[in-house]
Amino acid sequence: MSERRFRHGVVVGKFYPFHAGHAHLIRSAARACDRVTVEVIAASVENIPLERRVAWIREGHPSVRVIDLVDDTPVDFASETAWDAHTATIAGLLDEPADVVFTSDDYGGELARRLGAEWVQVDPGRVINPVSGTAIRADLAAHWSELSPATRADLAARIVVLGAESTGSTTLAAALAAELGTLWVPEYGRELSETREGGLDAPWRSDEFDLVVDRQIAWEDEALRRVPTPVLVCDTDVLATALWHERYVGFVADRLHARAAAHPPALYVLTGDEIPFVQDGMRDGEHIRADMQERFREVLAAQSVPWLEVRGSVAERLAQALPAVRAAVARATSFTAPLEGRPLAEQEELRRRAGR
Repeated sequence: MSERRFRHGVVVGKFYPFHAGHAHLIRSAARACDRVTVEVIAASVENIPLERRVAWIREGHPSVRVIDLVDDTPVDFASETAWDAHTATIAGLLDEPADVVFTSDDYGGELARRLGAEWVQVDPGRVINPVSGTAIRADLAAHWSELSPATRADLAARIVVLGAESTGSTTLAAALAAELGTLWVPEYGRELSETREGGLDAPWRSDEFDLVVDRQIAWEDEALRRVPTPVLVCDTDVLATALWHERYVGFVADRLHARAAAHPPALYVLTGDEIPFVQDGMRDGEHIRADMQERFREVLAAQSVPWLEVRGSVAERLAQALPAVRAAVARATSFTAPLEGRPLAEQEELRRRAGR
């Protein structure tokens, strides 16, 4: 026998970010309703794009209707004017009236009354899912397990280790990942070098580097969904691939540099070329290493992502890199204060500036 008791349920939230408590709320609504509308209402001051929040929910809950809106109306539960404005916004996003409102927080009772609907409070006091957006924003790493794979993939910071041949980038990437307690992504281009037709002896085609970029990003995306903490270490990336295109094809591929600019990491770590060159059978040779290293420095200095060059033993390189890595991860995984977390005067000023 079906457990559905309602025709149309509504779930309203910021989903900043989307977490296990939200997922439980939506599942509860879906079990009890013929159809569910999830309204994602964000503010312009929040730094997680609205489209990403919507994508997280749609991936995990494909049967619900997801509607989104940026709304800078001040949040004041003591204000009748604010209540009227928010209720009108929520009702206006519905394609038909809702007969039930699902929330965990107590405001749901008043919202349901104003919408002429019933109220179902799910997990009051957050006993089943003792987590909140506030707690996650305050300490993302401590609540990492409360996030879906899609949410993790968008929130984790990427640290890219790169350098000329035989500068120890792979060794450092693995060591960094071990120190940070996370995963690292190897270099797809090296695998392709071994498996492509003609191997290392055949001239490289320009389009092969597009394949390298596609596969490298796919490997990153897959790993980002599995990282046990909000950071992923990558041994090379799109920018490095663009530079190897210059080396092996002979010209600058603007399309690859454009893809690199659209896919920036939190930090670049360049491994120094002061260590002995080791020929493993797949490298051009020591005679080109210094020139390639200088090209890496030139390109890194011209782009906007912070970077540093590390030298010495693996331990010395780790010691040089870790402070910058931790600072970059902290920057990349921070959240701006949500609208309702700001003083009312600031909320009003933000709405005025936004022209709403």
